[in-house]
Amino acid sequence: MPTVITDDAVTLNYLDEGTGPAVVLIAGFCAPATTWALQQKALVANGYRVLALDRRGHGASEAPTHGATMERHGRDVANFLSAVSVDEAVLIGGSMGASTVWSYVSQFGTDRVRAIVSVDQTPKMVNTADWKNGFYGLTEDNRTTFFDNGIPDTGHGRPQWKSVPSLLRLVLALRAMPKIASPDTPPMKALLADHAAQDWRSTIADTDKPYLMVAGRESQFWPATHAFDSVAGNPHGRSTVLDKCGHAANMDRPNEFNAAILEFLDSIE
Repeated sequence: MPTVITDDAVTLNYLDEGTGPAVVLIAGFCAPATTWALQQKALVANGYRVLALDRRGHGASEAPTHGATMERHGRDVANFLSAVSVDEAVLIGGSMGASTVWSYVSQFGTDRVRAIVSVDQTPKMVNTADWKNGFYGLTEDNRTTFFDNGIPDTGHGRPQWKSVPSLLRLVLALRAMPKIASPDTPPMKALLADHAAQDWRSTIADTDKPYLMVAGRESQFWPATHAFDSVAGNPHGRSTVLDKCGHAANMDRPNEFNAAILEFLDSIE
């Protein structure tokens, strides 16, 4: 697996396959780049170069004790794009990976961005009077302690057992279990807490490149309405909701998800 080194000397691993316009895939909290295997295959088959990045602390990348913030993870994307000499990329992020994309855009703009896809990630995790699409039960009053014992069962959305066939499909494609990072280390706990405090709504509202907000109708974490509400008022934004689909949309409904992504990419040619 090839690597790049960030400007704070952290080694990041990535997958690189195919030729053509670049698509960068960034997975969510604790998930490795290999969880995009079903998308990587479809994108390569449709003429794209696919680069799937293991964020620091994830997959096969180095797990330092420093840099456990969304700001740093966004900067890592900038370092990565420079290192692999990609001047125009479609950035696709799942869950926290989507927030990593918005962090990159908020810091570095969209000069190197062709388009963006956010996969079941609300832009603001905390529920407030003006935002009801946050993580179920998360408020400013409990934000600092809400994730102390990990990600709670919200009692909402698709039952986890329904996602077992999706996981098995991924394992068969990889011929191995994906390497899931522990959420219990101090850096990962700090990263999750920092993630929960962010609000990317203004960044999204100001985005000047095409972007697609994908939501799972039965997401376990937040209402699917976050996708529609995140494109309101910005002509560059589009949204789609996948039925019979939980938070891990790319695994729960890979065929429908891939079709939505390819349709979006075709539309921006």
